[in-house]
Amino acid sequence: MKIAVMGGDGFIGWPTSLHLSDAGHEIHILDNLSRRWIDTELGVQSLTPMDSIQERTRIWHAETGRRIHFHLIDLAKDYELLKSWLAENRPDAIIHFAEQRAAPYSMKSDRHKNYTVNNNVSATHNLLNALTELNLDAHLVHLGTMGVYGYSTVGAAIPEGYLPVGIETADGRSVSQEILYPANPGSIYHMTKCLDQLLFQFYAKNDGLRITDLHQGIVWGTHTEQTRRHAQLINRFDYDGDYGTVLNRFLIQAAIGYPLTVHGTGGQTRAFIHIQDSVRCIEIALNNPPVRGARVEIFNQMTETHRVRDLAEMIAKISGADVAWLPNPRKEAAENELIVRNDKFLELGLEPTTLESGLLAEIVDVAKKFSYRVDRSRVPAVSAWTKDIAQTINRDPEGKRLKSVS
Repeated sequence: MKIAVMGGDGFIGWPTSLHLSDAGHEIHILDNLSRRWIDTELGVQSLTPMDSIQERTRIWHAETGRRIHFHLIDLAKDYELLKSWLAENRPDAIIHFAEQRAAPYSMKSDRHKNYTVNNNVSATHNLLNALTELNLDAHLVHLGTMGVYGYSTVGAAIPEGYLPVGIETADGRSVSQEILYPANPGSIYHMTKCLDQLLFQFYAKNDGLRITDLHQGIVWGTHTEQTRRHAQLINRFDYDGDYGTVLNRFLIQAAIGYPLTVHGTGGQTRAFIHIQDSVRCIEIALNNPPVRGARVEIFNQMTETHRVRDLAEMIAKISGADVAWLPNPRKEAAENELIVRNDKFLELGLEPTTLESGLLAEIVDVAKKFSYRVDRSRVPAVSAWTKDIAQTINRDPEGKRLKSVS
């Protein structure tokens, strides 16, 4: 297949591009390189050293003989350029990663909120609009988030996208239908993913677009089979308080002798998936597209759930690190259960990588190897969800006053 990977220079986009190229597909990366500009804005770099996208694709060609093509296009701003590219190349499938992906970054300031909404929603709608205008029957696979469901619970497992409900009619009869699971975003970033859902629902219904939405958990791990082939193919590793996921931050904290920072009670339960499983799930989704005219196909792309404090305990046991308890910068429930259905991917052959089997290697092979690149001042989470909360998170575990970069 000819596959366009929107946002293919990013954390999930890059290993996905390599994985699909390795499988024999013709890969075109469309990216505005905004994540690299955000590194400059925040003053913090990936733990792993990253070459330019041009050098990365050159190395891949030298190693494999396969080319990955790069096109500098901003989906949110360059609508006519995007439409022209799609009209000329007419890909068989499109994978949409081209969104600002960090909840803390989306909550840093009013400027960051506006950027996240403008970038994410416009990118998604521009893409859907162009596909419709061109009558291009490409399968669109979108990387969403488990966060669209929120993290409250009613004691039942979260289904894969759709919830069966009963409705009482005016004449007293009971009828049933399936609706999108009620959205409950916990940040501006998560809100944009909820808006994506509605855009997908409309364009699938109104224009017959074939769309798969992947509600993904927190991704951990750095390497895939393809990124291990050459040192310059390595994926990015974010450890800072804005872009570093809770697990990546724990891993780097353990590697540099920094206390594992658990915010609040640590009772927040999150869903997780390894990067190798993530790219495999995307491939499975590509190979199982919905038919034209079908509703949006939704998968829960996760393999296990853990409480934050249990993760900290697991990593402390492996590494000998201390645990520090800090105020929570997020506005969320102190404790939550999270039961998630992920039957579809398991039935289609996914064999999950578990945290316990992979954590030690991640600490040794990545976190400790590149620990000399860590800026300790950027490890704490400093982006607060409200101004009131901001007053309570002004010190890190080492006693230093924190300052948000905005």
